[in-house]
Amino acid sequence: MGCKRLVITSLIACLLVLAGGIAAFGYGTWLLKQPLGLADDVLLEVKPGTHARSLLRQLQQQGAQLEVTPSYLASRILVTPHHLQAGVYAITPTHTLQQVWQELQAGKQHQFQVSLIEGMTLQQVLARLQASPYLASEPLQQLAATDGEALLALLGRELGRDYQHLFDETPAMLEGLFFPETYHYRAYTSALDILRAAYDKMQQQLAQIWQQRDADLPYANAYELLIMASIIEKETGITGERATVASVFVNRLRAGMRLQSDPTTIYGITDFDGNLTRAHLREQTAYNTYRIKRLPPTPIAMPSRASLLAAAHPAATDYFYFVADGSGGHVFSKTLAEHNAAVNRYQRQQP
Repeated sequence: MGCKRLVITSLIACLLVLAGGIAAFGYGTWLLKQPLGLADDVLLEVKPGTHARSLLRQLQQQGAQLEVTPSYLASRILVTPHHLQAGVYAITPTHTLQQVWQELQAGKQHQFQVSLIEGMTLQQVLARLQASPYLASEPLQQLAATDGEALLALLGRELGRDYQHLFDETPAMLEGLFFPETYHYRAYTSALDILRAAYDKMQQQLAQIWQQRDADLPYANAYELLIMASIIEKETGITGERATVASVFVNRLRAGMRLQSDPTTIYGITDFDGNLTRAHLREQTAYNTYRIKRLPPTPIAMPSRASLLAAAHPAATDYFYFVADGSGGHVFSKTLAEHNAAVNRYQRQQP
């Protein structure tokens, strides 16, 4: 009888342990499959060597509705969260803890993005890169704050091009060489990688468009087409006008006339305050196209593909002038008399 009781007692104990294990397993599985209960999306930064328990505390501090110890034990037993890849991950309110571990093990990092907008200058591009989250831009910040030429030299070296011999004459030689687009990146990507991608994209676009350009354009090379495209970009934001604006400038170059473009002149003014004066128009600078009978030495901004195409395929017109019409567009004229009449009507509000 004693042996029977011992066997029965042992069996009951085993069943209780088994039942407890099943209950614990079920509770652990339930914990891992519950939404984290975040109020909003959060970015979870995983640094190299970060322990799973530390990440649970981090999630809790960011608003996740979880208990660290039970969640950690369930994770250790059921999903073994090892080999977590460093990076930044986007965690949503619907994420479960099991999904979090899966994404961290697979390295499914959040894709950030930065948009380089057509018409931006190089300094504006650099400022946007420096302000972009989790983008490593320390070299740019250091050099931009201390030495502009050193910054350009760094970019030239990183892009595999040596522009140093051009700096004395044209210190803005990297202006316009980056293609406006939205670029995606992971945390800790170097800002130089974005610039490389933007530079390569512009080179591809420019080479293709140069090969397919109209015949007999007044450009010595593809770089001059790029300069023209940058001027078009700053003169109009209306796609339907770009080819017509291009025709005015092409007609002027062919006739040996000055381009008389306000955006180029403004680009050459140090610390421009927004007020273009007659004194500015008389000032002799490399970019004052009221004084020079040629293209400026470099682009003045980052042109879009639409402006590149307009520079390569200007409309066939007899226009030599245009003036803003006050609604975002322009009025085009063939003669100076027509142009002066348009200026009086749209700029000076005279009949």
